[in-house]
Amino acid sequence: MIGLITGQVQYLMAPTACIMTTSGVGYDIELPLPSFCQLQLNEQASIWTHFHVREDAQLLYGFIDRKERDVFRQLIKINGVGAKMALAMLSAMSAAELKMHVEQESETALTRIPGIGKKTAQRLLIELKDKLKNIDVDSGAFELTPQETTISHEGSIIAEVEGALISLGYKEKEAQLAIKAAKSKGDTFADTQGLLKATLQQLSGF
Repeated sequence: MIGLITGQVQYLMAPTACIMTTSGVGYDIELPLPSFCQLQLNEQASIWTHFHVREDAQLLYGFIDRKERDVFRQLIKINGVGAKMALAMLSAMSAAELKMHVEQESETALTRIPGIGKKTAQRLLIELKDKLKNIDVDSGAFELTPQETTISHEGSIIAEVEGALISLGYKEKEAQLAIKAAKSKGDTFADTQGLLKATLQQLSGF
């Protein structure tokens, strides 16, 4: 089982990063967008990973924060929730915020995530309430700090922009790459409209 990879970021193509270890092996790792956006090309990074084996592929999913990975592992245990939906959920909100919304039974918060409708949100609230309790962390670890709130809000904006672009007909990877390029200029975006405008400008230059 590959649990943690540390190395240099060699390649970034949203939402996948290639991490080169000191042994000379490069690992392609798919990450939630907030984690992906924290990586910098040619910089060192440590990523907690989940090794996923299918009949047709062996995949690595990665997370900057270990508890994000723990929540991901609980999400994919739920019937009908695959790795793609689990990544979408953790792209839209942090593990801390997801646990908070589940405890508060906030169906509306979950339906804001692309691909999750009302019925799916209701089922997730029921099943996640018990599954998240099994994660061995202090209850205080899930309290939202100002930094986590900023990251979570940014993740929601990213998810909404990605969903908007896909609805316009852009391919998923094309939309993610454009969002990454728009954010790489150092600008901050307080709302969905600002990031969407900047991303569309990137796409117009492709």
